[in-house]
Amino acid sequence: MALHKGEGDLRELAVNPFIGETDPTGGMRTAPPKHRLADGPMSPHAAYQLVHDELMLDGNARLNLATFVTTWMEPQADVLMAECRDKNMIDKDEYPRTAELERRCVAMLADLWHAPDPSAVVGCSTTGSSEACMLAGMAFKRRWMKRVGDRYPARARPNLVMGANVQVCWEKFCAFWEVEARLAPVEGDRLHLDAESALALCDENTIGVVAILGSTFDGSYEPVAEICAALDDFQARTGNDIPVHVDGASGAMIAPFLDPELVWDFRLPRVASINTSGHKYGLVYPGVGWALWRDTDALPEELVFRVNYLGGDMPTFALNFSRPGAQVVAQYYTFLRLGQEGYRAVQQTSRDVAISLARRIEALGDFRLITRGDELPVFSFTTADGIAAFNVYDVSRRLREHGWLVPAYTYPANREDLAVLRVVCRNGFSQDLADLLMDDLGRLLPELRAQSGPLPVPVAAATAFHH
Repeated sequence: MALHKGEGDLRELAVNPFIGETDPTGGMRTAPPKHRLADGPMSPHAAYQLVHDELMLDGNARLNLATFVTTWMEPQADVLMAECRDKNMIDKDEYPRTAELERRCVAMLADLWHAPDPSAVVGCSTTGSSEACMLAGMAFKRRWMKRVGDRYPARARPNLVMGANVQVCWEKFCAFWEVEARLAPVEGDRLHLDAESALALCDENTIGVVAILGSTFDGSYEPVAEICAALDDFQARTGNDIPVHVDGASGAMIAPFLDPELVWDFRLPRVASINTSGHKYGLVYPGVGWALWRDTDALPEELVFRVNYLGGDMPTFALNFSRPGAQVVAQYYTFLRLGQEGYRAVQQTSRDVAISLARRIEALGDFRLITRGDELPVFSFTTADGIAAFNVYDVSRRLREHGWLVPAYTYPANREDLAVLRVVCRNGFSQDLADLLMDDLGRLLPELRAQSGPLPVPVAAATAFHH
């Protein structure tokens, strides 16, 4: 018996060209161009293999001792991030649970950083600490503008005080928002900002002081409490109330667990805001950062914008708009997974590796330590006095031949004469890997010692600094 064919049976299936194992156009006859779109598609396997093969020439992320950024997470975190990669973080009306996880992360950080009233803290996730710092700087400038009244912009020019060792994002902020960057140069053995050098640069037009909890140059903490005390005295003498922002890109996720007695956070009334990088010692893949303000007074209301075209009234005060929610979900997972004791164990392991490795490098006799890894799990070192056969750039170059990425760079003015190597110990850089690094360094040193002198260093390489 023949089946009746209705009109609908004559329609063809709508097939997505991406479906299927074969090339949807029957085979690519020419190699695809590199710098423009090809005329037609290619098979997914071929496209994958082309990209995969080229990326093999990248460095091994786990052996990258230059980066502070997380290079390993648990498989469960990988799954969660894959499940959330299509969620737009800004679209809080459509993804209310993702928004709730962001709110919980802010609350957890407010508690971790000893906010007097965690419920009054204002905060948000960002794409990283660079965006978070921009937001903190904007809040500083807007508060200052209100304070000086009609003196700005006619007669008053805002300035921001910080050490010359700050991450480049602060210099970008000053350039983008027309703020004078007052950089306290490093001097002698003082390689970061201190209270005296900060106070020397402050006046009635200072919008704020940036104190770094963990200098990217060497891992050292700046003395936040001492800087705040000096500014308290400055206010008592002059009436100028200058807030402090703590750039805790790395240290704000180290000090609460390993240095609980150190007072650097919202326990200090002068600290108006704090940022951290969830993708550094927050133990999340890039990129996610966090910016928190002590209360609504620290974040002027006019910097908060409200939009309703995504389905509900939503406040936003980030620089970016659309961005993935996966990293925020991964941050909440990590907070939930580790808790205080888990974070303490992970960070202590990294610090133990850093301290041990620094001591072993010092014991070789060829190097002098600048820092010892006992603040951030980071240390820098230079060649010892009397070493003339090689320099830090030779060491960096030779280690790269074995896959290790150990940056060499100079300090900023006025210590550009000091060139160092820096090692960042992160979760995943184990004692076993440290042993392998020492083995390779030990094999290279006889060859370096036998050189007639350091190899020439290109100007760009001599001054480059990779954060």
